[in-house]
Amino acid sequence: MRHRRPPTLIDWLLAVVVALFAVTEEVSQRLGPSPESVLLWVAAGVVGALGVLFRRRAPLAILIVYSAVNGVLVTLVRDAITAWQLYTQLVLLFTLLSEVPHRSVKTAVGLVVTGAYMFVLVALTNPPIVWSDLAVLSVMTLMAAGSGIAVRRHRVLAVLAAERGELLAREAVSEERARIARELHDIVAHSVSVMTMQSGGVRLRLGEDQESERQLLTSVEETGREALTELRRAVGLLRGPEGGGPAPRAGLDRLPDLLEQVRAAGLEVTLDVRGEPVPLPAGLDLSAYRIVQEALTNALKHAGPTRATVTIVYHPGELRLEIVDQGPRNRSSQQGPAGESGHGLIGMRERAALFHGTLTAGPLPSGGFAVRVVLPL
Repeated sequence: MRHRRPPTLIDWLLAVVVALFAVTEEVSQRLGPSPESVLLWVAAGVVGALGVLFRRRAPLAILIVYSAVNGVLVTLVRDAITAWQLYTQLVLLFTLLSEVPHRSVKTAVGLVVTGAYMFVLVALTNPPIVWSDLAVLSVMTLMAAGSGIAVRRHRVLAVLAAERGELLAREAVSEERARIARELHDIVAHSVSVMTMQSGGVRLRLGEDQESERQLLTSVEETGREALTELRRAVGLLRGPEGGGPAPRAGLDRLPDLLEQVRAAGLEVTLDVRGEPVPLPAGLDLSAYRIVQEALTNALKHAGPTRATVTIVYHPGELRLEIVDQGPRNRSSQQGPAGESGHGLIGMRERAALFHGTLTAGPLPSGGFAVRVVLPL
């Protein structure tokens, strides 16, 4: 925990409340029976308020100093205790236990110091505290200590949950990148295989007097086969021990089949293609297809059976994708928000970034969700 952070607005407000409470209580209760000690206890109240203000910087030290100063004053003056003294002690104890681990030495020291302070108040005040007041005092001390421990535990759990969320997000990014790499390796391996076979076809058609060309093409074939072997080894490593063959080739030309599948699952989807379609690089074509596939899967998952529109726009130099759903027909049946950090969106962002594209996604005012992608060609 950080102990050098400046006081917050809540700290200032709490310190002002303690100071006003202490001054008001001391003036109203001691001015008649003990007028000579009013200024002393008012000063003690102001010092206690300063301790409350800066208690987060050094919670144990301030608790010890406050307990010692007030204990000495009670021992010397032997006046009746006032409520602000108890409440200030409980605030300092709560802060200590909310800042340090509950099984640490600081926690034990804070509890011992508070117990000793309470004993001094019980034993040396005039008139002495009755047993019923002692029981109430003990319960209040336990409540302050328990509340401090509970607040710290909540903070620790919140930090662990945030760290776990970050870890899961990193794992999702790694998994998606591995999946993209497998698919691109398949594409590259296919292209190298075609190049190697074409080189062999040309070599077989050479005449007997073209020996130098034949040797050159033979070298190209051998290099291609070596590259293909290395690519297959890399793909096997990416696929892991479960293996599996290469994924079926997919691209925007396969969108009609995909739309039929999602329609069968209950999503009423329409396709709108604008501009003149142009041949796309295999990797970009595959990524565009996967983005549309993931966006429609998310719509079906989070909105259920609804309507969606897929728009593909071929601009000079760029490809635009827009997948918009209308949100759940029955709001009570919504499975949960798609969110900006879901694993599906992580995968789409990775695929867009691979080709230096941009992706924006978010809810619509009408209640639906939109995914918009721009991919440079």
